[in-house]
Amino acid sequence: MAKFEGYKDIYVFVEQKNGEIANVGYELISEARKLVASIPHMNFKVAGVILGNNIKAKAQDIIAHGADKVIVVEHPLLEEYSTQFYTDALTEVITTYKPDSFLTGATVLGRDLAPRVAARLNAGLTADATKIEMDPEKKDEALLLVTRPTFGGNLFGTIICPDTRPQMATIRPNVFSMDPADNSRSGEVEEFTPTFQDTDAKVVVKKVIEKAVEGIDITKADILVGAGRGAEDCLDMVKAVAEELGGEMCASRAVIDDGLADKAIQVGQTGKTVRPSLYIACGISGACQHVAGMEKSDMIIAINRDPQAEIFSIANMGFVGDVKEVLPLLKEEIIAAKK
Repeated sequence: MAKFEGYKDIYVFVEQKNGEIANVGYELISEARKLVASIPHMNFKVAGVILGNNIKAKAQDIIAHGADKVIVVEHPLLEEYSTQFYTDALTEVITTYKPDSFLTGATVLGRDLAPRVAARLNAGLTADATKIEMDPEKKDEALLLVTRPTFGGNLFGTIICPDTRPQMATIRPNVFSMDPADNSRSGEVEEFTPTFQDTDAKVVVKKVIEKAVEGIDITKADILVGAGRGAEDCLDMVKAVAEELGGEMCASRAVIDDGLADKAIQVGQTGKTVRPSLYIACGISGACQHVAGMEKSDMIIAINRDPQAEIFSIANMGFVGDVKEVLPLLKEEIIAAKK
């Protein structure tokens, strides 16, 4: 008899708000497809789970992004996010379908929901993962290897949950790439109606005030010029270079902690994860806390006066020099190239 009889497939929580699906759900489905491809002997499939009300029409979009099956959980109590009702519904889904692994985006919603569901199920949960893969040595089960930063980001640890199912993990947005949609894909759509034991809300939200978002969202920028402590005395030049390239400026935690830039543009473990086509690291040492947020950039160019700086180990191209001297020259070259 199999160790975890009845548990099968990789399920992904597909987060939505007002009918708009968060990209992290599609990113996790794309990564889940790679995971199942690495264990063909298990004959696993990828399933998406979406909660809400009147959201069944989104099922085909989820299939187009790689899901073999979509579990649509609709109920008036799920119209808006509720910790209580979402936890009740998702726990019931997992108990019913018994996924072997369950992946959730490490968003504000996901970080609130996933640990509560894991506690209900007495399952293991690894938070803020940066890498997930299947143990190639396991032939009779799909043991998920989940890697995440630890000890303040100075080390990376790989965590396994060999004794419980499902194996659960939350993954930050932009850590994995999202495959393009294939509208020709077909899949199964199954409706699931939760049976709430208690429909009396313990917490009632009477008013939601949407905070006005100021500035830009660096996670959507195609070109980023990052400022580290070594560029603190020339941030205006960093921003000017970013503007000439049609991109945006971002910063390391050191610059934020020194009060020289807004938290909204911080890249790294305690900031945002970005995947631009071009990332220029200016005066950034390359500490793993920062690298965790930008290492998936398509092209990384590093400028640092220390030839031994760690940032050069991940850069596609590096320049040893003082950013105060290099950036003005770079700006002039960009302007000249435009003429």
